[in-house]
Amino acid sequence: MTENTQQQTAPTTELPTQYAPAEVEGPLYERWVERGYFEADAKSEKPPYTIVIPPPNVTGSLHLGHAFEHTLIDALTRRKRMQGFETLWQPGMDHAGIATQNVVERELAKEGKSRHDLGREAFVERVWQWKAESGGQISGQMKRLGDGVAWSRERFTMDEGLSQAVQTIFKKLYDDELIYRAERIINWCPRCLTAISDIEVEYQDDDGELVSIRYGEGDDSLVVATTRAETMLGDTAVAVHPDDERYKHLIGRQIKLPLTDRTIPVVADTHVDPEFGTGAVKVTPAHDPNDFEIGQRHNLPNLAVMDERAIITAHGPFQGLDRLEARSAIVAALRAEGRIVAEKRPYTHSVGHCSRCKTTIEPRLSMQWWVKVGPLAQAAGDAVRDGKVKIHPQEMEKRYFDWVDNLHDWCISRQLWWGHRIPVWYGPDGEVVCVGPDEQPPTGEGWHQDTDVLDTWFSSGLWPFSTLGWPERTESLEKFYPNSVLVTGYDILFFWVARMMMFGLYAMDGTPPFHTIALHGMVRDQNGKKMSKSFGNVVNPLDWMDTYGSDAVRFTLARGANPGVDVPIGEDWVQASSKFANKIWNATRFALMNGATVEGELPDPSEMSATDRWILSRLNKTVAEVDAFYDDYQFSKLSDALYHFAWDEVFDWYVELSKTTFFAGGEGARVSGRVLGEVLDVMLRLLHPVVPFVTETLWTTLTGGESVVIADWPKDSGFRDAAAEQEIALVQRVITEVRRFRKEQGLQDAQKVPARLALEGTTLAAHEAAIRQILRLQPEGEGFSATASLPVAGATVALDLSGTIDVEAERKRLAKDLAAAEKEKAQAEAKLGNEAFLAKAPDNVVDKIKSRLAKADEDIARIQTQLATLPQA
Repeated sequence: MTENTQQQTAPTTELPTQYAPAEVEGPLYERWVERGYFEADAKSEKPPYTIVIPPPNVTGSLHLGHAFEHTLIDALTRRKRMQGFETLWQPGMDHAGIATQNVVERELAKEGKSRHDLGREAFVERVWQWKAESGGQISGQMKRLGDGVAWSRERFTMDEGLSQAVQTIFKKLYDDELIYRAERIINWCPRCLTAISDIEVEYQDDDGELVSIRYGEGDDSLVVATTRAETMLGDTAVAVHPDDERYKHLIGRQIKLPLTDRTIPVVADTHVDPEFGTGAVKVTPAHDPNDFEIGQRHNLPNLAVMDERAIITAHGPFQGLDRLEARSAIVAALRAEGRIVAEKRPYTHSVGHCSRCKTTIEPRLSMQWWVKVGPLAQAAGDAVRDGKVKIHPQEMEKRYFDWVDNLHDWCISRQLWWGHRIPVWYGPDGEVVCVGPDEQPPTGEGWHQDTDVLDTWFSSGLWPFSTLGWPERTESLEKFYPNSVLVTGYDILFFWVARMMMFGLYAMDGTPPFHTIALHGMVRDQNGKKMSKSFGNVVNPLDWMDTYGSDAVRFTLARGANPGVDVPIGEDWVQASSKFANKIWNATRFALMNGATVEGELPDPSEMSATDRWILSRLNKTVAEVDAFYDDYQFSKLSDALYHFAWDEVFDWYVELSKTTFFAGGEGARVSGRVLGEVLDVMLRLLHPVVPFVTETLWTTLTGGESVVIADWPKDSGFRDAAAEQEIALVQRVITEVRRFRKEQGLQDAQKVPARLALEGTTLAAHEAAIRQILRLQPEGEGFSATASLPVAGATVALDLSGTIDVEAERKRLAKDLAAAEKEKAQAEAKLGNEAFLAKAPDNVVDKIKSRLAKADEDIARIQTQLATLPQA
């Protein structure tokens, strides 16, 4: 089974008595990087396996979401590397336009300056300086976690190569009339002074006010309700449903707009829900996306009444007021005129906020650049429908289609200075020229470049191919595109994933950017609650790594990772994973001290004991099981399988059952030592992708190999031994039953008890020494009295409990337990015998009572057996 072809040195059995992650992890990682294990060679003849890192923001630091996602990606790439693939995990960072500009602007503010004091060129230079000095701390934190990325290939969305890719695809889209400039409603941040994408808007329930306002006079009046009274200054119509009988006489007529000198029309539009509110809505095309659409359909004017800082610009007494000040003032003025029909405050409703500065966003009519996504989104949807790209888990496909099939044109311009500047120049006579990366921009008096930059998602949408050298047809692009799989959270399925799909198919001649999209959930606290600073439940994974080690954090995260499902995590679970790492360490150390070895060929099964054959059979089944789970992205299941195989089967059963063999020495100890070495070798390689540090130390110590990082991934040899598995199952049953009986009798684990084992004629006979050692059963001596007899698995275990327990007290205790179990049985039988009850009770209630009855029967049988085995008075 061992297929490792590395050059090996003589293994050493010297391991410290305790595992100290802090002393091991840093030096190990540096050694891996120095030896180039994570690098990828485009000239290699090995089959490629590629994953890109979802590029973290240059302003960011490692949070649990990063640690979770990176653990899964690292596990996949480490396994594929061991399987012989030319594996590339592509690292890099996103320039994070708004976030980075805000950070540097805050630094300037401490100096009493703004970006305008420096000017655009000097400010951008200041941002680059900040990046060089302070940006990208997450890279060091990724190393702490053990990320096996190709550091020599690290990219940044603003580096020269990626900037060329951005300009190239902008020019291509522009020439194909898929990029255009138009005035539309966008999300606007009055603090950051820029348009922001939907993903940069955070919605939360705020307390506001809902006011109902009467427009018009007498029979020609109607009532509208709004939470943003200040926008009424920009109303250019009131809309009603065309079939609403209440307002048919008003459709097409003009009514007076309160507080202004204007009249506005009443228009009929099917967008209006006649059942909601009064069935009439105010239409403010310049300040609401739905109203804008109504305005377009009815040729309404777009009247903007706020500037970029959300200050009222409409002429009149409210001019110059902040939007919130104006809201209160306008409501007061309407109240004074008797036009407030109803007021509700507080009125809790969902309000969008800028994710960077938490300012309430303002829908605003603005001239922006847009991507016409129709044909691009169609291709992105068809790639999944046609099976070119698989979404895992498959049930997430519906969410994907719901998004790409209904995608609106994408606003890509941002009013920032940090980012990829839009490569468009305007001439003195209205000329518009889009310039490619190899073209010279127009010069001369009156020519100037667009001042906006591109949305960060525009450059990150190119990530799977721009990082490989596109638009050049590089060796890396030919070798590593398309990516094998994208591992990312379902929360950015719509934003990042959809954009990569659109751009990849467009730029790479219909070849999608990845074969599989593997979606995972979000990390939550141990109670399933979203982690948030306001909730006080945010965890810094570095703190847990300091306390428990990176392997413990990784194993906890992987063990909770079911496809597309959120992951609860608590410190108790990390602590348990730390104990698992220590268990691996201590058990391997014990094994090495007692003859475990990988030297020489694996003995023939005919030379092995049933225990040896059993563990090898279980080992191969585990290899097959883990492979299947990896291929299905079932990280939780593969982690559980490895945990139970290592802890339960190897350490708790095989090592314990083999101790008598090891202690006896001779040929049996030699064979079992080689089998145990084989099991540990394979087990450590299977565990390595998830817990890389502890397995590296143990595997190199066991085998003398260079590194488990470049060891061969285990293969299922096909060895199975059903007879041995059945035999050891009987041994386990005997030990488990006797252990339970001892516990029920109040015996301590270490307490020795004289016993007679009648194992003749069963396969258990060969295991008597191991059974006695594990159960602390002494040979029967002179005066042995079988005061308790346990028939189990075709054998009998007779115990002499005289002098070890208070028989009379134990009899009373058991009699009390038996009475309680019989009462429980009687109550359950009475309910199940009541036809009236059964006719009314839900199925789940009836099933629960049936379970109670079965449990009571089981308890009665067990207690009666215990009473029968007690010594007679």
